[in-house]
Amino acid sequence: MLVAAAVCPCPPLLVPELAAGAAPELDALRAACLDAVAVAAAARPDRLVVVGSAAPPRDGRYPQGAVGSFRGFGVDLDVRLGRDGAVGARPLPLSLAVAAWLLERTGWSAAPVEGLAVDAALATDACLAAGRDLAAGEDRVALLVTGDGSACRTLKAPGYLDDRAEPFDAATAAALGAADTAALAGVDADLARELQAGGRAPWQVLAGAAEGAGLRGALLYDEAPYGVGYHVAAWS
Repeated sequence: MLVAAAVCPCPPLLVPELAAGAAPELDALRAACLDAVAVAAAARPDRLVVVGSAAPPRDGRYPQGAVGSFRGFGVDLDVRLGRDGAVGARPLPLSLAVAAWLLERTGWSAAPVEGLAVDAALATDACLAAGRDLAAGEDRVALLVTGDGSACRTLKAPGYLDDRAEPFDAATAAALGAADTAALAGVDADLARELQAGGRAPWQVLAGAAEGAGLRGALLYDEAPYGVGYHVAAWS
């Protein structure tokens, strides 16, 4: 059963070593993410599942101890999903690597950790089913869900300016803040793709996991630096 969830964006710039001189600009976002993870830890889960997105063939399950790297961004920095090693595990995709960095930053030790990367194009029904599977059983499960909102909030945004982006992000932020699983399940996958909102599939996995759990949400951050919507929420 799902007992808590933390929702965070996963831009590489969240990692200060990658942001370099611009690192202070996202200090408030980092602080909100760490607060959300702390809420998940306080629920004393039996296990934590990190959910993000990745294009095939890098989607699928990742065991505790899987390693991710930011060397592709020119920084000699590796992160590990949990503390124990996993011999032969695939390298983490970016969404899970950023989550692993967050967990290392908080010194996560509340529960074993595993990862699930879903295809950003995965259909809503499949996302909901994946979430239900994660929450099935009697063990207490917490989720750390990573994904960005629209990338079309300004002229300089990665996806350029789209007038639909701001209302899309506002609706998403409201759903995350209210732990509204029905609203998250109803996010239009085609619109999310057009607005380059990579968080849609992971959010809908969360919606499936939280069905009937009776969790309450709190929105901790809702801004669009660099023209990309970033939302942080804690459910408990």
